[in-house]
Amino acid sequence: MRKPFWRFTLLLVLPLLAAAQNLKEFEKKVTEFTLPNGFHFIVLERHEAPVVAFHAMVNVGTVDDPAGSSSMAHMFEHMIGKGTTSLGTTNWPEEQKALAAVESAYDKLDDERWKATAADPKKVQALEADLDGAIRKANSFVDQNAYIRVINESGGVGFNAGTASDYTTYFYSLPSNRIELWFLLQSEWFRRPVFREFYKERDVVREERRMRVESDVQGKLQEVLMATAFMAHPYRNMIGWASEIEGLRAKDADKFFKKYYAPSNITIAIVGDVDPAQAKALAAKYYGSIPAGEPPPPVTAVEPVQEGEKRAVIESDSQPLLAIAYKRPNQTDKDDAVFDVISAILSGGRTGLLYKDLVTDKKIALEADSGATTPAGKYPNLFELFSVPSPDHSIEENEQAIYAIIEKLKTEKVDAATLNRVKTKLRASLIRQLAGNSGLASQLAFYRVEYGDWRMMFQGIDMIEKITAEDVQRVVRQYFVPSGRTVAYTVPPKSAPAAEVAK
Repeated sequence: MRKPFWRFTLLLVLPLLAAAQNLKEFEKKVTEFTLPNGFHFIVLERHEAPVVAFHAMVNVGTVDDPAGSSSMAHMFEHMIGKGTTSLGTTNWPEEQKALAAVESAYDKLDDERWKATAADPKKVQALEADLDGAIRKANSFVDQNAYIRVINESGGVGFNAGTASDYTTYFYSLPSNRIELWFLLQSEWFRRPVFREFYKERDVVREERRMRVESDVQGKLQEVLMATAFMAHPYRNMIGWASEIEGLRAKDADKFFKKYYAPSNITIAIVGDVDPAQAKALAAKYYGSIPAGEPPPPVTAVEPVQEGEKRAVIESDSQPLLAIAYKRPNQTDKDDAVFDVISAILSGGRTGLLYKDLVTDKKIALEADSGATTPAGKYPNLFELFSVPSPDHSIEENEQAIYAIIEKLKTEKVDAATLNRVKTKLRASLIRQLAGNSGLASQLAFYRVEYGDWRMMFQGIDMIEKITAEDVQRVVRQYFVPSGRTVAYTVPPKSAPAAEVAK
């Protein structure tokens, strides 16, 4: 939910820059190139250990999910471990036929289910049985976990993938003498992923929604907050709606891949004990022949100007929860770093204003926090505040206390000691999070995808250092206003009327 504060402070603490903390020195360690088909590579040499981290970031996320197919982008993180046409199958030619038969059986079932006249229950049942049989046959050709097994047996660690609102990532590390394996495996998947066990993984995604939203009141509150705050922009979608997840199709995933996984939409960062010349040669060998494809379309939906406070209520017998969000501009706005500083002032641990006032002093909350960028930063988004009222204290009491803190920031300038402490914490956070190759690779790819140039991260330190108490006050006054506010909270379920209970 929260954008990493450390992306503004890379310059100060990277071990790589201990001797010379400037962009020119950093650039000496970086080799950057783009293949003719559009794949972009950033290679950073760090020879302290014989290990290399790989981080492939695709400029597509849940914000790009097709209408009616929310969570489609998410499905791809589940597909990477399923392998390719040569790894993960016992007989690809036969498996390919079986996968096609699955889609054909599914088409027939959907045609019956959704026809204009009422579906024939017996026919639906028969078609469901046909589909189940087709899926079982396709799954019989699967060599379970072969893709991941090869990586692990080669000394790979940290194999994983993730889907965010704005991007999708695939990453792991290998011993430096196994670098070619990554080029082989990842390029083959980018050339043509195989959607084997797609419907099994679809069920896993559906279960994730059940656990993270339907069975978690905080997740449910967050979903309602986003859906209320955003009317038009796809940031309103989180993990995906249940009925849409249940209807995701492998044939549509193939269309999604062809639309968004064009080489020009993919950035690959390689950090560690790597020879740039070797990396460039391997990139050309394994990635060079992948067709370029068409650049994917941008998100064109623009959120209308909010013209008044919005409120949403969830009935729940769980611990009361409160979320307050204010509309804010995207991450390329000149005040982006100011929002991060404000969040650190409000919720920078036990010294944060929210915690100190609501939890420590007034004891009206068990927890209080804030996030500068929700759900992501590529497009205009939200600054969120959150609290968990303590027993015998209400949502309203917490809400008014939060507003009082915000009003104080509008009328009184933050003192120099607080501002300096916040900046120090922002710097220190990087030490904890970017000690290894993987973190560096992640940030190099992130900045290239989100800003068009990894060098943008070097501008962050200047932005943070130049922020003044006047900047904090100005931004709070401009954006933390009722007309741009969305409030979501829980209330106890209402008792059913006596007549209804009697029924």
